[in-house]
Amino acid sequence: MLGNPQAKGEAMLHSDPNIDGHRQIWTAKAARALFDQPLMDLLFQAQTVHRQHFDPNRVQLSRLLSIKTGGCPEDCSYCSQSSRHDSGLSASKLMEVQRVLAEARRARDAGATRYCMGAAWRSPKARDMPQIVAMIEGVKALGMETCMTLGMLDADQSAQLAEAGLDYYNHNIDTSEAHYPNVITTRTFAERIDTLEAVRQAGIKVCSGGILGLGEGRQDRVDMLVTLANLPSPPDSVPINMLIPVEGTPLENAAPVDPIEFVRMIATARIMMPQSHVRLSAGRTAMSDEMQAMCFFAGANSIFVGDTLLTKDNPEEESDMRLFAKLGLQPMVAHEHAPDEARRAALLADDPAIPILR
Repeated sequence: MLGNPQAKGEAMLHSDPNIDGHRQIWTAKAARALFDQPLMDLLFQAQTVHRQHFDPNRVQLSRLLSIKTGGCPEDCSYCSQSSRHDSGLSASKLMEVQRVLAEARRARDAGATRYCMGAAWRSPKARDMPQIVAMIEGVKALGMETCMTLGMLDADQSAQLAEAGLDYYNHNIDTSEAHYPNVITTRTFAERIDTLEAVRQAGIKVCSGGILGLGEGRQDRVDMLVTLANLPSPPDSVPINMLIPVEGTPLENAAPVDPIEFVRMIATARIMMPQSHVRLSAGRTAMSDEMQAMCFFAGANSIFVGDTLLTKDNPEEESDMRLFAKLGLQPMVAHEHAPDEARRAALLADDPAIPILR
């Protein structure tokens, strides 16, 4: 018999997001069994789960704008925007509201449905909040979903952003709790979790994922997904980034991530968080068309478009659209999320060979 039937059986058992009608809480052992199974089995499971919850040929397009670049006091080992690293990046002030809205309008007209704004801060100051609120309200008025990443937030700041209408807040946990101190020392792992909880309590959707290539091991990667999947509510968006080594940072000579290992990460995230958008995020410039296609098959259904991600290169939109044409993919329409039961049944009916995991 091919493979390990016992390990495969355990992975299949724990691929179901509901046990007896209740949400599954993942253990490290179950998640590792899922991650380690033969790749073809893992991909089949991931595509099965993906089709249960999303149109497999739709990908959500987001645009990311750095509204305040550089000068961050944190010491994140991978980041070009840290003031502690000599990456050659100059710090800038917070952008004017009208300039941000002009950029958002161009992104909307080019097909983006979600607009993400990022500021290189440890946390926003009181003086910055009126401008941030105005940006959120202005982008919402354009008919786009809004996302912010501003560093740590407390309950009051989260409430202000919620009142302004913010849809998503991005705050990545980066890696496992065990490996985290090897990457960042100026902010604890617990503080990141506290920010995610403050955002959730305010009624804002959570966007949180991590980075591969920080010197972590396979168990760290699995443990990161376990942390995310076991949050009080799993993140609505899960960005999976591949490190782009930046000269002048401690990780400038980091070893590249194995492409198949990255695909495994996407597939495992899809199965463990079946209703989340799994975003193929930073690092796509280093990925071949074939690798990206495997990631989409594994359950990735969101990307950033535009030629930059904050301070890093990103594939040009023409390149993305050529790849979409090859694969028969289409952009999601605005505010398109997981399908309702009727649409879900119709999707599954397209391929009756795909089983429904219950």
